[in-house]
Amino acid sequence: MAMWNPWRGCHRYSEGCRYCYIHKGDSKRNIDTNNIVKTDKFYAPIDKTKKGEYKIKSGQTVYLCFSTDFLIEEADEWRKECWTMIKERPDLNFIFLTKRIERFMQCVPEDWNDGYDNVTVGCTIEDQETADHRLSIFDKLPIKHRNIICQPLIENITIEKHLNNIELVVVGGESDKNARPLNYDWVLLIREQCLNNHVPFEFRQCGTHFIKDGKTYILKTKDLCSQAQKANINFAF
Repeated sequence: MAMWNPWRGCHRYSEGCRYCYIHKGDSKRNIDTNNIVKTDKFYAPIDKTKKGEYKIKSGQTVYLCFSTDFLIEEADEWRKECWTMIKERPDLNFIFLTKRIERFMQCVPEDWNDGYDNVTVGCTIEDQETADHRLSIFDKLPIKHRNIICQPLIENITIEKHLNNIELVVVGGESDKNARPLNYDWVLLIREQCLNNHVPFEFRQCGTHFIKDGKTYILKTKDLCSQAQKANINFAF
């Protein structure tokens, strides 16, 4: 596994961004998250050692722009070069998540066609409104590998009609002292929809405020992922 953040910074885009941990962390360091800038890791996928070998070893999954959005407008002038690097490394599997799925077709390279074999796109949703809007667009896009990321999930949603050709659905709650609660029943409903359509499912993290069997629990941030794993409800086909 490798991380690649060719730029940093982002803007809040929808309700799911309200308690964004990136903005929260930057605020503590007096960094303006709304300032989108290239990083010194821009060329990470093609960086080589003195022996001429790629520093990122073959076969890895590269998590792209997990502290920003790969489709953000300010990065339009840099993205083409990123696609060139992605194409140069067919031995790596790149994955990025986006809330800006409506920008997708204006952000892909000319030779995208029906998608690159080594790129997975995750469409992020948080409520029924964003599910209906973003997934109706996502359904029609030429992408070979696609995931749906329901995180942070802030209400009960139905996505069953959008599960064709989806390789994974991820569900997670919100992490913040003011976080909106995650109800375990919502998680199980999405899981049932995935089961019905033979789509792999992952419960990635609980919410800080987690409701189960009518009782509300307040969890520590460090325990959110481990508590989700203890539920033992993930599955693959």
